[in-house]
Amino acid sequence: MNTDELAGQVRLLPEQPGVYRFYDKVGKLLYVGKARNLKKRVASYFGKSRNLNRKTFQLVKETSRIEFTVSNTEFDALLLENNLIKEYQPRYNILLKDDKTYPFLCVTREPFPRILYTRKYNPEQGEYFGPYSGVSALKLVLDLVRRLYTIRTCSLQLTQVNIQAGKFKVCLEYHLGNCKGPCAGLQSEADYDRDIDMARQILKGNLSTVRKYFQQEMEAAAAAMAFEKAQLYKDKINLLDKFQSKSVVVNKSLSDIDVITVTDGQPFAYVNYMLVKEGAIIFSRAMEIRKQLDEPAEEVALMALIEFRQQVKSNNREVISNIPLNLPDEALKNTVPRAGDKLKLVNLSLKNALELKHQRELLRAGTRLKPHPRVLALQQSLSMPHPPVIMECFDNSNLQGSNAVAAMVRFVNGKPDKKNYRHFNIKTVRGANDFATMKEVLLRRYQRLLQENEKLPDLIIVDGGKGQLSSAYAALEELNLTRLPLIGIAKRLEEVYRPGDPYPLLLNKKSVALQLIQQIRDEAHRFAVSHHRRKRTAKALEGVLDSIPGLGKKTIEKLRRNFTTLSQMAEAGESRLAEIIGKKRAALLLEEIKKLPSVKGASGKG
Repeated sequence: MNTDELAGQVRLLPEQPGVYRFYDKVGKLLYVGKARNLKKRVASYFGKSRNLNRKTFQLVKETSRIEFTVSNTEFDALLLENNLIKEYQPRYNILLKDDKTYPFLCVTREPFPRILYTRKYNPEQGEYFGPYSGVSALKLVLDLVRRLYTIRTCSLQLTQVNIQAGKFKVCLEYHLGNCKGPCAGLQSEADYDRDIDMARQILKGNLSTVRKYFQQEMEAAAAAMAFEKAQLYKDKINLLDKFQSKSVVVNKSLSDIDVITVTDGQPFAYVNYMLVKEGAIIFSRAMEIRKQLDEPAEEVALMALIEFRQQVKSNNREVISNIPLNLPDEALKNTVPRAGDKLKLVNLSLKNALELKHQRELLRAGTRLKPHPRVLALQQSLSMPHPPVIMECFDNSNLQGSNAVAAMVRFVNGKPDKKNYRHFNIKTVRGANDFATMKEVLLRRYQRLLQENEKLPDLIIVDGGKGQLSSAYAALEELNLTRLPLIGIAKRLEEVYRPGDPYPLLLNKKSVALQLIQQIRDEAHRFAVSHHRRKRTAKALEGVLDSIPGLGKKTIEKLRRNFTTLSQMAEAGESRLAEIIGKKRAALLLEEIKKLPSVKGASGKG
């Protein structure tokens, strides 16, 4: 079917929300899309004024048949689109694939329920909680539950008939105090179920409910003079607080929130999703998504959000993100925080998305970017999540506040990347103010990298102590780049400082890690000083030339482009100078140079 015939089909489409499907001539599903208005959305592919990219043009070219399904709301259309994509995996759709099977905790449906760890989801077996982002997170929760409650770990069939028949005897877990012996009739089913119900609250992330219960029991026991029992509950409260302190991101008042962030690129986008309950992240996952039709970042984030919400069975009504999302469900509220604890959550989520992006880029680069042993040693010393393959170091240079300059050197895999060294002439700071200079330079450097969508460094080093470090961090904070690792190295004791930590990280003076930091710092210092010296010499030269009558601004500019010192001009001779500024001015210049005591050997010969 040609494009005109398809356009005729489009005119018959209803102006309602729904899902549309493009098929090729053999009936294979090519693409599934959702729409608030089916007629307008599908018409955008076939209208005369269409502006399609290469892949979308190819999709339209291959399309032979269009089908659609009307839905009640745009949100229903989004869910149907998601399910159809997962079932049929059309070639032109984003495929939200993940190579991991998430782990769950299951409270079994049996007398005296158990809490099991599984990767298979079977609703008939019991009530499932999760999925968890990893086995370590799951084990942390399971360990907490078993330390707070006496949940059995055996697989015995604890029916009332078996218990009353005395088929079982208590095991070592009973003698260790980890089980109350329901198998031998030493704990009633009602008492056991109370523990299971409270364990469910923890698995749901409702830690405040459990804490409130323990608090009430502790106070009641203390009032009854049962101090040992009260201490037992106090210990359980401490366990809860310790567990929550490991997971709290900002504050406990933030609850029932979905966080979704996306970092866009070609041909991949990277998203991170977090589920937050009572200030704790109970699920977090980052995903790489290959884009098919140059989908915008909002569409990628929205598809990932729906997929993750289905996986974790989230019914949260608030979604925070790093870009605005047009959520089709009116019951969902989306905000892009600009400050406060919610912004911290978004930054943390974005950090995870960028971390995945960094890892995948390293993998694609192969052995070309295999981290050098010195880089790996530095990673270990600074406790960094990934090797600092790209490092940038900044240093300022001035002489009593004059000719203030700054320099940046870039090291890749432990070696100087001289083509990416940069000089900075300070524009906004007057006098000798190292702190303000440092802030200006970092702002200019990383604002430009962001604007040009260039790769950011894995580690930023500043030459200086707490003051320079604080100024550098303020610049990153202004650019919303505090996720970038930052350190400062103070010259006097070679101490390494990190933002927010008043105490230095004392590295062994002979360690490879400190030697690498020192090498980078010394190179930045050398580069800054050499630039400062050239600038100071050029300014002095300009001052001398300005004092010579008969030399205008254009003549001085020509001389500065060809010579850096008066001695070079004297050695060049009259004939060479005449080629640049003319014979008359060349003779005048050499005559004036002869009068200067600092310049010797000015013969003036051609």
